[in-house]
Amino acid sequence: MKQIIIMSIFSSIFGMSAQQSDQIKVLVPSDYQSAINSKRVQLVDVRTSSEYNSGHIKNAVNVDVMQRKAFMDYFNTLDTDEPIYLYCRSGSRSQSAAKLLVGLGFKEIYDLKGGYLNWKSK
Repeated sequence: MKQIIIMSIFSSIFGMSAQQSDQIKVLVPSDYQSAINSKRVQLVDVRTSSEYNSGHIKNAVNVDVMQRKAFMDYFNTLDTDEPIYLYCRSGSRSQSAAKLLVGLGFKEIYDLKGGYLNWKSK
């Protein structure tokens, strides 16, 4: 019985990850830049405010993913049918944020590969 429960948990976790990747696309800096420059987009920096204040992508809104309630409150005000572009320092927090957004019903989520560190080095 324990094995069935454990297998069910693993199946749910890995099944969810596969499903989430359909909505989440990771873009290299050049493609990300082309996308955010070609039209007005929902662009969000999910780092801390001190990281944001030390440098960020022009027109990005700062919503710290680690401040979960404020994060969820902010994203509940956005249009889930419009694409959203996320980034963090290196890509880890933005992936976590992207998964949360899938749960909120966002259909198109774009994440900057390598985060802001990769953006600055381009």
